[in-house]
Amino acid sequence: MEKKQKNKWLSFLADGMLSGLMIGIGCVVSMSCENRYLGAFLFSLGLFCIVQFQYGLYTGKVGYIFDRDKAYLGETFFTFLANAIGAGLTAGIVHLTRFATETKVNGMDVTLMDRAQTTMSAKLDDSLLSSFVLAFFCGILMFSAVEGSRRCNEKKNFIGGVFIVVMPIMVFILSGFNHCVADAFYYCMAGCPNPLRALCYFPVAILGNLCGGVCIPLLKRLSRNPL
Repeated sequence: MEKKQKNKWLSFLADGMLSGLMIGIGCVVSMSCENRYLGAFLFSLGLFCIVQFQYGLYTGKVGYIFDRDKAYLGETFFTFLANAIGAGLTAGIVHLTRFATETKVNGMDVTLMDRAQTTMSAKLDDSLLSSFVLAFFCGILMFSAVEGSRRCNEKKNFIGGVFIVVMPIMVFILSGFNHCVADAFYYCMAGCPNPLRALCYFPVAILGNLCGGVCIPLLKRLSRNPL
């Protein structure tokens, strides 16, 4: 009996929401760590699960938009919406727990909501040019992680696959680069402050992640060693 084909947009929605969930969990554990290096390391679990289980993540897909058809572009931006829904719902669920506003983070006199508000305050108060540049660098690192993982899987190099996912994620977290999906979680976790400023910030972060994501594949077209 032939298996019924599932609706592709419903599939994109489900996989995208799962990615948003995993990114949200990564944000929670990162904010819960007093040691920022440990927090950055544990955050990488989110992307590692996304890559291994083939969920859909905007910053993982966007680097390939010039190598695919026009339909892929629509799929990529639909994936971002699904990611944002998943991240926002995760933040809403965390708000139902004592860790959001009552229990202090271990070793710090702040709650998860306090930390998210501090994070988003810095991002929303930044200039749009700075926000774009920080998102651009994040896009480069995310493409490197996803493409590197794909190549390691082809070569059956599990250790290399773990390394190439963990290192770029730690770098973007420790450097304070802007990841539009993670920022969607932080924004909802912070209580959605300054919505007018957010309407300016998020399109810039999305565009910056896009430009960073396509930077490597476009420049490699000029190289004697293409991707």
